[in-house]
Amino acid sequence: MSNLILTQEEQGMLAGDQGPAIAMCMRLIVGVAKANQATRLIEVESAHADGCLYHGIAGLEYTEKLVELGGKVKVRTTTNVSSLDLLHPELIHADKTLATNGKRLMDAHLALGCEATWTCAPYQTGHRPSFGSQIAWAESNAIVFANSVLGARTDRYGDFLDISAAIVGRVPFAGLHTDEGRKASLVLDFSEISRELLNEESAWPAIGALLGDIAESKVVAIIGLPGDLSDGGLTEDRLKGLGATAASSGGVGLFHIVGVTPEAPNLGAVVNTKVETIKITTQRLRASRDRLTTAVGDDLDAVSLGTPHFSLAEFENLANELSGGDKFSSAIDFYVSTSRGVLQKAEALGYAQILISAGGRIVTDTCTYVTPVLNPKIKTVMTNSGKWAWYAPGNLGIETILGSVKECISSARAGKLVRNDALWR
Repeated sequence: MSNLILTQEEQGMLAGDQGPAIAMCMRLIVGVAKANQATRLIEVESAHADGCLYHGIAGLEYTEKLVELGGKVKVRTTTNVSSLDLLHPELIHADKTLATNGKRLMDAHLALGCEATWTCAPYQTGHRPSFGSQIAWAESNAIVFANSVLGARTDRYGDFLDISAAIVGRVPFAGLHTDEGRKASLVLDFSEISRELLNEESAWPAIGALLGDIAESKVVAIIGLPGDLSDGGLTEDRLKGLGATAASSGGVGLFHIVGVTPEAPNLGAVVNTKVETIKITTQRLRASRDRLTTAVGDDLDAVSLGTPHFSLAEFENLANELSGGDKFSSAIDFYVSTSRGVLQKAEALGYAQILISAGGRIVTDTCTYVTPVLNPKIKTVMTNSGKWAWYAPGNLGIETILGSVKECISSARAGKLVRNDALWR
């Protein structure tokens, strides 16, 4: 028996007093609340809608039905990646169904009052909820970033539930919305990993893959990761890569790094009374990294960066690495996926032009592992993204190689794999 208690206003919403769209969404929210044994609903300040990517007719019909019923979002709602790149349509090899229905799905979200951000990283385009704020975010990397790095509070919201929460402005008070639900039940100790290795870009998706594998969907506290690494600290982009890979290889929605992330000034602040501690070795971390490389040999056809979407800081770093160097080999396709908002700033600062001059291509509104962008003849792709490396073999049927941005650039210039494994031995 459910102990869910609705306020008088919420009962009216469910009964249709605020219109059929809200009633329809409330039925879904209430059903999930009962399944999660929530005793009440809470209001949210914002939402991020994941269901903008066309996977089939069900998601399109649901969203268009909400539009037909007069639905409008109650809170600020940004949009996740879509199936199309409206700024660079020539890059997408979409069939008629994908092109037509993908655009209809985008239009439906805008009709509901969502913002046309079309990015998996809304936190890079000005949508940054404050510490402790209750939100309803979908898209796995956005969820784990909001919870872990920003200290906002969201549970895992997927298609249908995400836009429904945005329209009613409420979610069940359960899971990662609660104090108890945010406590870690597992501790990973990285104190044996050298700082030199932790300064390697590839270490962070490797940590994420290991975290997802060990933790699955548990909340984890991490110790032994210094926040003052030599090249500028434990940056947002490193945390972004860690979280995105952990959310892909497992179901991680929140991690705490003691002394770094906002809820973890010390270990005692974020753990349950009884926790297991696992000490991580270099060998185990390397095994985790190696799982993200499926290719054998040094053949290479393309490079794909920007999953999650490239940040402005990543564009600056890429431009610095490219400046004054050789262009990419004509045999290598080089893609960077980013948001419209970040691209506009990268163009104003000249970073985007440096990439294009080197032979690179920029993708917006979508990502290369979920939309037909790559040439069908491509067999092997190098990436700095653990998330891209995790999903692309299954989604695209290609082989992957995980490397740093520097290694991706060197490989694209050489026309074959260039990677330094010295620190991983």
